[in-house]
Amino acid sequence: MDRWCHQQGHLDFIDSTTLLLLPPRLCRHYTQRADELNMGREQQQHAYQISTCGLKGATIVDALDTLYIMEMYDEFEAATDWVVKNLDFNMGSVSPHLGHLTWVTSPGSPHLGHLTWVTSPVSALSHSETVSPKRIFIHPGAVNLLVKTAWTSDIPEVTESEIQVFRKKAVELGEKLLPAFKTPTGIPWALLNMKSGIGRNWPWASGGSSILAEYGTLHLEFMHLSKLSGNPVYAEKVMNIRKALNRLDKPSGLYPNYLNPNSGQWGQHHVSVGGLGDSFYEYLLKAWLMSDKTDEEGKKLYYDALQAIEKNLMRKSSGGLTYIAEWKGGLLEHKMGHLTCFAGGMIALGADGAPDQQTGHHMELAAEITRTCHESYARTNLKLGPEAFRFDGGVEAIATRQNEKYFILRPEVIETYMYMWRFTHDPKYRQWGWEAVQALEQHCRVEGGYSGVRDVYASNPNHDDVQQSFYLAETLKYLYLLFSEDDHLPFEHWVFNTEAHPLPVIKKEPNSNQANEVE
Repeated sequence: MDRWCHQQGHLDFIDSTTLLLLPPRLCRHYTQRADELNMGREQQQHAYQISTCGLKGATIVDALDTLYIMEMYDEFEAATDWVVKNLDFNMGSVSPHLGHLTWVTSPGSPHLGHLTWVTSPVSALSHSETVSPKRIFIHPGAVNLLVKTAWTSDIPEVTESEIQVFRKKAVELGEKLLPAFKTPTGIPWALLNMKSGIGRNWPWASGGSSILAEYGTLHLEFMHLSKLSGNPVYAEKVMNIRKALNRLDKPSGLYPNYLNPNSGQWGQHHVSVGGLGDSFYEYLLKAWLMSDKTDEEGKKLYYDALQAIEKNLMRKSSGGLTYIAEWKGGLLEHKMGHLTCFAGGMIALGADGAPDQQTGHHMELAAEITRTCHESYARTNLKLGPEAFRFDGGVEAIATRQNEKYFILRPEVIETYMYMWRFTHDPKYRQWGWEAVQALEQHCRVEGGYSGVRDVYASNPNHDDVQQSFYLAETLKYLYLLFSEDDHLPFEHWVFNTEAHPLPVIKKEPNSNQANEVE
């Protein structure tokens, strides 16, 4: 409990009954309700909008490591028991009226961004599209959710039987996802029919393309899964993706968000460090870090990409705020998404390895981006950040379009605060995190948990009645770590995937430079 209790500068003493009990209250509430959900029936109460469709326990699975990290061992045991008895990758059906169940780790989704086993709104489907019964389409990145539980194999308190439960489920899911890579280029399909093994891409994607932030956000999980299973096929799949990208010309050194898996050519030249692109760049850096800094190719790809981003996308407003714009066919759109705010933490994480003595410069960039994202919160009435904010027409760090004013409990700003605190110990990052906690408690807490809000500029919150599973998996976890000691999941031993699930650094063998070789 002491990890939550700090007094930094003018930051008031944080009562553990306020903060430490946030995740337990939510997790206990959800686990108590999990067995009450009936197949095909939508259950609703404040902060929960659950379309079960025969598939239960999304939040339970996504919150497993959060439970353990917060030392909620009884709840962790109960959740593990639920996984053993109930988690089935072949059950259920999908109704087009309830949305498209994706079991997805989909940072590229323009609708919900970093998703983890949630039901996306029906707007994610074209109006003419139907989903047949007994078909569950699964994004290959879904292996995130179960590979992430493999971190328990490095935690002595976890029993051998629990390790085997998660190992078995991770490998089972990994095997089911392999057909998604059956394309001429090896670039996987975005969606996979688990029954037939047939893949396809999102109907809205440019020219039938796969999405950078989806096919580019598999590397950590698949490398770890090869290490976990002893089967090199998973590592081979993601290394083939890298090879395919290396063969392509990059416009201005940038990676467009769309790539056709049949032709191997770029689709529409739209570049974003937010939705559709974000976690690809993160995984270039983290591939190097997870390999115990032996993946020199991943390292070079990351710093080259960051250099192109700084040159072509980063701009400073007249008011002095550094932001990352989007690039469309060579023209900049001066908009920055909440999703893009993860970049402050990413740049800080990679600063120490920056080439040409640029460590200090990268830390300055990270701090400036973090300040901009904090301003996007501070300039709203609810002190919560909008989905996207703009720098044009005389406005700075403010959402000007109604469809960009919502907040769905996203973690990216908190994530960056956590990284900046770890690397600088500047108390303002904890202060900013505490401000976010107060806003969450005041405006998002409802009877059944926590809800997103539709307009952060409104005087009073209008709740959307949805609690995303990433709220427990990411937002609360990063808040917990922000107020924890640095030796709680230290960065030299752990790498967080894009959904905040810790994966162990694969230590290189003595007298070897190859940490990521699979025996």
